[in-house]
Amino acid sequence: METIVKILMNEEKTPPQKLADAELHFRGGDLDGLKLIGFAIWRRQGRNCCDVTFPSREFTVNGRRRRYALLRSVGESIAQDRVRDRVLQAYADYSATVASPL
Repeated sequence: METIVKILMNEEKTPPQKLADAELHFRGGDLDGLKLIGFAIWRRQGRNCCDVTFPSREFTVNGRRRRYALLRSVGESIAQDRVRDRVLQAYADYSATVASPL
């Protein structure tokens, strides 16, 4: 199975710290033809680097809003780090292509 990261730039610049959205597109295997949406790439305040938020769902308990991640590690704790790194690399590649088109 192959997973492709698609970057969707934040053209409206709202909120200003949000740089882009990202989707994981699956090819081959049982997930062929599906995509996982809800990733976002953010500029970190005061730093020249980015962070990735994962798809999540919001719910309310006793009047307090909470969130839980929709994509979680099964056993290997570094699995989310690998996804985060792939999304950030795809964003860097996309940004470099947009900044200096061939």
